[in-house]
Order: sequence, then C-alpha cells, then structure tokens
Amino acid sequence: MLKLSVKAGEYVLIGDDIKLVFTGGGSNHMRILIDAPKAYNIIRSEALERYGMAAEPGNQVTHHKDKKISPEAQEKIKAILMAERKRIRREERAAGQR
Repeated sequence: MLKLSVKAGEYVLIGDDIKLVFTGGGSNHMRILIDAPKAYNIIRSEALERYGMAAEPGNQVTHHKDKKISPEAQEKIKAILMAERKRIRREERAAGQR
C-alpha cells in the first residue's frame, strides 16, 4: 500500500489508463476525480458495506452506459477546476505573507 500527501490539483497515474485528480477538501474529506476506462469497477467502500458486498472477484457492479458530457459541460468543469486551483494558490500566498 502506498501512502501519499497531496495538494489540490496534483494527480496520481495508475498504469497507463487510470488518473486520480485531487481537487481539494478538508481535514475530514477529500474530493477526487477518477478518470478510468469503464471496464474497471470503481465503487466506494461505503457502498460495498451498505449493500453487503465484499470487494472480491464475482461481485462486479454493472454500469449503465452514460451519455457523453457535452463540450459546454466539459468547459464548465475545466473552469471550476481552474478557479479552485487559483483560489488555493491565493490562499497559499496569503498564508506565506503572514
């Protein structure tokens, strides 16, 4: 198991096709984006526990095909991420000036 300390905006690559982007959070939670092929089953531990499933082979979760995200929505997501990064940089600079 690998333990990392990360800052908002940093990411972790797993192999050639999985990217975890850390978008921020607080002391009790972390917001992440997961970019992975649909062939991978990605499920939160909370959901596994809630539905009585074990994280073992044979307990695959089936996914319904998602509609593609519109170019407008993609641009809005990029703008939100950029604004969050700028806000964090401003806060870091302000904290460094104290």
